[in-house]
Amino acid sequence: MGLERIVDIATDNRHLSAHRGFLIVSEERVEVGRVPLDDVGAVIVHAHGVTWSTNLIVALAERGAVMLLCGSNHSPAAICLPIDGHHAQNGRMRAQWEAGRPLSKQLWRALVVAKIRWQGAVLAANGHSATAFDHLARKVGSGDPENIEAQAARRYWPTLMGEAFRRDRDAQGANALLNYGYAVMRAACARAVVAAGLHPSIGVHHAHRGNPFALADDVIEPFRALVDALTIRLIAHDITGVTSEAKRAYAGLIAVDLMLDDGITTVWLAIQRTAQTLARSFQSGRATDLILPAPPSALELAALDGLIAR
Repeated sequence: MGLERIVDIATDNRHLSAHRGFLIVSEERVEVGRVPLDDVGAVIVHAHGVTWSTNLIVALAERGAVMLLCGSNHSPAAICLPIDGHHAQNGRMRAQWEAGRPLSKQLWRALVVAKIRWQGAVLAANGHSATAFDHLARKVGSGDPENIEAQAARRYWPTLMGEAFRRDRDAQGANALLNYGYAVMRAACARAVVAAGLHPSIGVHHAHRGNPFALADDVIEPFRALVDALTIRLIAHDITGVTSEAKRAYAGLIAVDLMLDDGITTVWLAIQRTAQTLARSFQSGRATDLILPAPPSALELAALDGLIAR
Protein backbone atom coordinates (compact mmCIF):
# COMPACT_ATOMS: atom_id res chain seq x y z
CA MET A 1 0.00 0.00 0.00
CA GLY A 2 1.21 3.50 -0.81
CA LEU A 3 1.27 6.39 1.59
CA GLU A 4 -2.18 6.98 3.04
CA ARG A 5 -3.75 10.42 2.83
CA ILE A 6 -5.33 12.54 5.55
CA VAL A 7 -8.50 14.13 4.17
CA ASP A 8 -9.58 17.32 5.98
CA ILE A 9 -13.12 18.65 5.61
CA ALA A 10 -13.04 22.31 6.63
CA THR A 11 -15.85 23.86 4.55
CA ASP A 12 -19.36 24.00 6.03
CA ASN A 13 -22.36 22.12 4.61
CA ARG A 14 -20.43 19.57 2.57
CA HIS A 15 -21.79 16.05 2.00
CA LEU A 16 -19.49 13.02 1.98
CA SER A 17 -20.37 9.80 0.22
CA ALA A 18 -18.83 6.74 -1.42
CA HIS A 19 -19.23 5.97 -5.12
CA ARG A 20 -17.37 3.45 -7.27
CA GLY A 21 -14.29 3.34 -5.06
CA PHE A 22 -14.08 7.07 -4.39
CA LEU A 23 -14.81 9.34 -1.43
CA ILE A 24 -17.00 12.01 -3.03
CA VAL A 25 -17.27 15.50 -1.54
CA SER A 26 -20.28 17.47 -2.75
CA GLU A 27 -22.13 20.71 -2.05
CA GLU A 28 -25.80 21.09 -2.94
CA ARG A 29 -25.53 17.83 -4.90
CA VAL A 30 -22.65 19.12 -7.01
CA GLU A 31 -19.35 17.24 -6.72
CA VAL A 32 -16.47 19.45 -5.60
CA GLY A 33 -13.81 16.79 -5.05
CA ARG A 34 -13.00 13.08 -4.90
CA VAL A 35 -10.29 10.86 -3.41
CA PRO A 36 -9.75 7.12 -4.03
CA LEU A 37 -11.01 5.30 -0.92
CA ASP A 38 -7.98 3.01 -0.97
CA ASP A 39 -5.74 6.07 -0.48
CA VAL A 40 -7.56 7.35 2.62
CA GLY A 41 -6.03 6.73 6.03
CA ALA A 42 -8.22 9.17 7.95
CA VAL A 43 -10.97 11.73 7.39
CA ILE A 44 -10.90 14.71 9.75
CA VAL A 45 -14.07 16.81 9.94
CA HIS A 46 -13.75 20.34 11.34
CA ALA A 47 -16.58 22.10 9.54
CA HIS A 48 -20.21 22.50 10.66
CA GLY A 49 -23.25 21.07 8.94
CA VAL A 50 -21.27 18.27 7.28
CA THR A 51 -23.27 15.14 6.47
CA TRP A 52 -22.19 11.72 5.25
CA SER A 53 -23.65 8.45 4.05
CA THR A 54 -23.59 5.18 5.93
CA ASN A 55 -22.08 3.60 2.81
CA LEU A 56 -19.05 5.86 3.16
CA ILE A 57 -18.48 4.99 6.84
CA VAL A 58 -18.72 1.27 6.02
CA ALA A 59 -16.35 1.66 3.05
CA LEU A 60 -13.81 3.49 5.21
CA ALA A 61 -14.12 0.88 7.98
CA GLU A 62 -13.61 -1.96 5.50
CA ARG A 63 -10.31 -0.35 4.55
CA GLY A 64 -9.29 0.26 8.16
CA ALA A 65 -9.59 4.05 7.86
CA VAL A 66 -10.90 6.28 10.64
CA MET A 67 -13.17 9.32 10.75
CA LEU A 68 -12.29 11.95 13.33
CA LEU A 69 -14.76 14.68 14.37
CA CYS A 70 -13.30 17.84 15.91
CA GLY A 71 -14.72 20.61 18.05
CA SER A 72 -14.33 24.32 17.47
CA ASN A 73 -10.91 24.30 19.20
CA HIS A 74 -9.62 21.73 16.66
CA SER A 75 -9.35 19.03 19.34
CA PRO A 76 -10.95 15.61 18.65
CA ALA A 77 -14.48 15.13 19.98
CA ALA A 78 -15.35 11.70 18.55
CA ILE A 79 -13.91 8.99 16.36
CA CYS A 80 -15.37 6.26 14.17
CA LEU A 81 -13.16 3.18 14.14
CA PRO A 82 -13.46 -0.16 12.30
CA ILE A 83 -14.45 -3.18 14.40
CA ASP A 84 -12.27 -5.56 12.43
CA GLY A 85 -8.56 -4.92 12.71
CA HIS A 86 -5.61 -7.26 12.59
CA HIS A 87 -6.22 -10.97 11.92
CA ALA A 88 -4.95 -11.71 15.45
CA GLN A 89 -7.16 -9.03 16.98
CA ASN A 90 -8.91 -11.21 19.57
CA GLY A 91 -5.69 -12.54 21.11
CA ARG A 92 -4.00 -9.16 21.06
CA MET A 93 -6.92 -7.33 22.66
CA ARG A 94 -7.12 -10.01 25.36
CA ALA A 95 -3.40 -9.61 26.08
CA GLN A 96 -3.81 -5.82 26.08
CA TRP A 97 -6.73 -6.03 28.53
CA GLU A 98 -4.91 -8.45 30.82
CA ALA A 99 -1.57 -6.61 30.84
CA GLY A 100 -0.40 -6.21 34.42
CA ARG A 101 0.50 -2.92 36.04
CA PRO A 102 4.26 -3.65 36.04
CA LEU A 103 4.25 -4.07 32.24
CA SER A 104 2.06 -0.99 31.68
CA LYS A 105 4.34 1.09 33.90
CA GLN A 106 7.46 -0.08 32.05
CA LEU A 107 5.83 0.71 28.68
CA TRP A 108 4.85 4.18 29.92
CA ARG A 109 8.41 4.78 31.08
CA ALA A 110 9.71 3.95 27.59
CA LEU A 111 7.19 6.31 25.97
CA VAL A 112 8.00 9.17 28.36
CA VAL A 113 11.75 8.73 27.86
CA ALA A 114 11.26 8.84 24.09
CA LYS A 115 9.01 11.92 24.37
CA ILE A 116 11.55 13.83 26.47
CA ARG A 117 14.41 12.91 24.13
CA TRP A 118 12.38 14.05 21.12
CA GLN A 119 11.63 17.33 22.89
CA GLY A 120 15.36 17.76 23.53
CA ALA A 121 16.08 17.07 19.85
CA VAL A 122 13.60 19.76 18.76
CA LEU A 123 15.12 22.28 21.16
CA ALA A 124 18.67 21.46 20.04
CA ALA A 125 17.70 21.79 16.37
CA ASN A 126 16.36 25.27 17.14
CA GLY A 127 19.53 26.47 18.85
CA HIS A 128 18.60 25.77 22.47
CA SER A 129 20.49 23.69 25.01
CA ALA A 130 19.02 20.22 25.48
CA THR A 131 21.41 19.00 28.20
CA ALA A 132 18.71 19.14 30.86
CA PHE A 133 16.48 16.89 28.76
CA ASP A 134 19.11 14.17 28.54
CA HIS A 135 19.35 14.32 32.33
CA LEU A 136 15.56 14.27 32.79
CA ALA A 137 15.17 11.30 30.44
CA ARG A 138 17.61 9.29 32.55
CA LYS A 139 15.62 10.08 35.70
CA VAL A 140 12.32 8.59 34.48
CA GLY A 141 11.34 5.56 36.55
CA SER A 142 8.84 2.80 35.86
CA GLY A 143 5.44 4.48 35.57
CA ASP A 144 7.14 7.89 35.90
CA PRO A 145 6.26 8.22 39.63
CA GLU A 146 8.06 11.57 39.93
CA ASN A 147 6.16 12.94 36.90
CA ILE A 148 9.35 13.81 35.04
CA GLU A 149 7.15 14.26 31.95
CA ALA A 150 5.55 17.34 33.55
CA GLN A 151 8.93 18.65 34.74
CA ALA A 152 10.21 18.42 31.18
CA ALA A 153 7.10 20.19 29.86
CA ARG A 154 7.64 23.11 32.25
CA ARG A 155 11.10 23.62 30.75
CA TYR A 156 10.18 22.77 27.19
CA TRP A 157 7.32 25.12 26.33
CA PRO A 158 8.86 28.43 27.53
CA THR A 159 12.16 27.54 25.85
CA LEU A 160 10.58 26.56 22.53
CA MET A 161 7.69 29.04 22.32
CA GLY A 162 8.79 31.92 24.56
CA GLU A 163 8.34 32.74 28.24
CA ALA A 164 4.82 34.14 27.75
CA PHE A 165 3.47 30.95 26.13
CA ARG A 166 1.00 28.76 28.03
CA ARG A 167 -0.35 25.53 26.64
CA ASP A 168 -4.13 26.07 26.58
CA ARG A 169 -6.33 23.78 24.48
CA ASP A 170 -9.07 26.42 24.27
CA ALA A 171 -6.84 29.28 23.13
CA GLN A 172 -6.26 30.47 19.58
CA GLY A 173 -3.03 31.16 17.72
CA ALA A 174 -0.20 28.72 18.43
CA ASN A 175 -2.42 26.64 20.70
CA ALA A 176 -5.02 26.13 17.97
CA LEU A 177 -2.24 25.12 15.56
CA LEU A 178 -0.95 22.59 18.09
CA ASN A 179 -4.47 21.22 18.63
CA TYR A 180 -4.90 20.70 14.91
CA GLY A 181 -1.48 19.12 14.43
CA TYR A 182 -2.04 16.75 17.35
CA ALA A 183 -5.47 15.82 15.93
CA VAL A 184 -3.84 14.79 12.66
CA MET A 185 -1.16 12.79 14.48
CA ARG A 186 -3.73 11.25 16.85
CA ALA A 187 -5.79 10.05 13.88
CA ALA A 188 -2.71 8.36 12.44
CA CYS A 189 -1.94 6.75 15.82
CA ALA A 190 -5.54 5.53 16.24
CA ARG A 191 -5.41 4.06 12.73
CA ALA A 192 -2.13 2.27 13.50
CA VAL A 193 -3.38 0.95 16.84
CA VAL A 194 -6.49 -0.57 15.24
CA ALA A 195 -4.43 -2.03 12.37
CA ALA A 196 -2.20 -3.69 14.98
CA GLY A 197 -5.20 -5.47 16.47
CA LEU A 198 -5.37 -3.34 19.61
CA HIS A 199 -8.24 -1.36 21.12
CA PRO A 200 -7.60 2.41 21.18
CA SER A 201 -9.56 3.02 24.40
CA ILE A 202 -7.44 0.69 26.60
CA GLY A 203 -4.30 2.66 27.40
CA VAL A 204 -1.10 1.87 29.23
CA HIS A 205 -1.23 5.23 31.04
CA HIS A 206 -4.09 7.36 29.72
CA ALA A 207 -7.12 5.67 31.24
CA HIS A 208 -9.92 8.24 31.55
CA ARG A 209 -13.25 6.46 31.06
CA GLY A 210 -14.46 9.02 28.57
CA ASN A 211 -11.35 8.89 26.39
CA PRO A 212 -11.81 6.67 23.31
CA PHE A 213 -8.22 7.48 22.26
CA ALA A 214 -6.39 6.35 25.42
CA LEU A 215 -3.91 4.03 23.68
CA ALA A 216 -3.52 6.40 20.73
CA ASP A 217 -2.70 9.11 23.28
CA ASP A 218 0.05 6.87 24.66
CA VAL A 219 1.51 6.05 21.24
CA ILE A 220 1.45 9.68 20.08
CA GLU A 221 3.72 10.94 22.87
CA PRO A 222 7.12 10.79 21.10
CA PHE A 223 5.62 12.10 17.85
CA ARG A 224 4.10 15.23 19.43
CA ALA A 225 7.48 16.96 19.15
CA LEU A 226 7.23 16.79 15.34
CA VAL A 227 3.99 18.78 15.53
CA ASP A 228 5.71 21.27 17.84
CA ALA A 229 8.66 21.63 15.46
CA LEU A 230 6.38 22.26 12.49
CA THR A 231 4.25 24.71 14.50
CA ILE A 232 7.15 27.05 15.26
CA ARG A 233 8.12 26.93 11.59
CA LEU A 234 4.59 27.91 10.56
CA ILE A 235 4.63 30.81 13.00
CA ALA A 236 8.01 31.91 11.64
CA HIS A 237 6.32 32.06 8.20
CA ASP A 238 3.55 34.29 9.68
CA ILE A 239 1.02 31.45 9.63
CA THR A 240 -0.54 31.91 13.06
CA GLY A 241 -3.98 30.37 12.53
CA VAL A 242 -5.37 27.07 11.27
CA THR A 243 -5.33 28.10 7.62
CA SER A 244 -5.41 25.88 4.54
CA GLU A 245 -1.61 26.24 4.31
CA ALA A 246 -1.24 25.03 7.91
CA LYS A 247 -3.57 22.09 7.34
CA ARG A 248 -1.64 20.98 4.25
CA ALA A 249 1.59 21.18 6.20
CA TYR A 250 0.32 19.10 9.11
CA ALA A 251 -1.25 16.53 6.78
CA GLY A 252 2.19 16.12 5.19
CA LEU A 253 3.87 15.27 8.50
CA ILE A 254 3.17 11.54 8.21
CA ALA A 255 5.19 11.46 4.97
CA VAL A 256 8.34 13.01 6.49
CA ASP A 257 11.39 10.74 6.52
CA LEU A 258 12.94 9.50 9.77
CA MET A 259 16.19 7.60 10.20
CA LEU A 260 15.63 4.35 12.07
CA ASP A 261 18.11 1.62 13.03
CA ASP A 262 17.34 -0.33 9.87
CA GLY A 263 17.24 2.62 7.46
CA ILE A 264 15.05 5.52 6.41
CA THR A 265 11.28 5.30 6.79
CA THR A 266 8.32 7.67 6.99
CA VAL A 267 6.66 8.97 10.14
CA TRP A 268 3.57 6.93 9.22
CA LEU A 269 5.57 3.69 9.03
CA ALA A 270 7.35 4.57 12.29
CA ILE A 271 3.95 4.98 13.97
CA GLN A 272 2.83 1.66 12.54
CA ARG A 273 5.96 -0.07 13.84
CA THR A 274 5.41 1.46 17.28
CA ALA A 275 1.85 0.09 17.39
CA GLN A 276 2.85 -3.34 16.07
CA THR A 277 5.69 -3.75 18.56
CA LEU A 278 3.43 -2.50 21.36
CA ALA A 279 1.05 -5.34 20.48
CA ARG A 280 4.01 -7.72 20.63
CA SER A 281 4.90 -6.37 24.09
CA PHE A 282 1.39 -7.04 25.39
CA GLN A 283 1.57 -10.62 24.15
CA SER A 284 5.10 -11.37 25.34
CA GLY A 285 4.86 -9.45 28.62
CA ARG A 286 8.20 -7.76 27.80
CA ALA A 287 8.42 -3.97 27.59
CA THR A 288 11.71 -4.36 25.70
CA ASP A 289 9.76 -5.60 22.66
CA LEU A 290 8.41 -2.06 22.14
CA ILE A 291 10.49 -0.36 19.45
CA LEU A 292 10.38 3.44 19.50
CA PRO A 293 12.06 5.69 16.92
CA ALA A 294 15.19 7.55 17.93
CA PRO A 295 14.97 11.35 18.21
CA PRO A 296 15.24 13.08 14.82
CA SER A 297 18.42 14.90 13.84
CA ALA A 298 18.57 18.60 13.04
CA LEU A 299 18.78 17.63 9.35
CA GLU A 300 15.60 15.54 9.54
CA LEU A 301 13.77 18.38 11.31
CA ALA A 302 15.01 20.89 8.72
CA ALA A 303 13.05 18.90 6.13
CA LEU A 304 9.84 20.18 7.78
CA ASP A 305 10.41 23.50 6.00
CA GLY A 306 9.53 21.69 2.78
CA LEU A 307 5.98 21.17 4.05
CA ILE A 308 5.26 24.89 4.13
CA ALA A 309 4.09 26.42 0.85
CA ARG A 310 6.30 29.27 -0.27
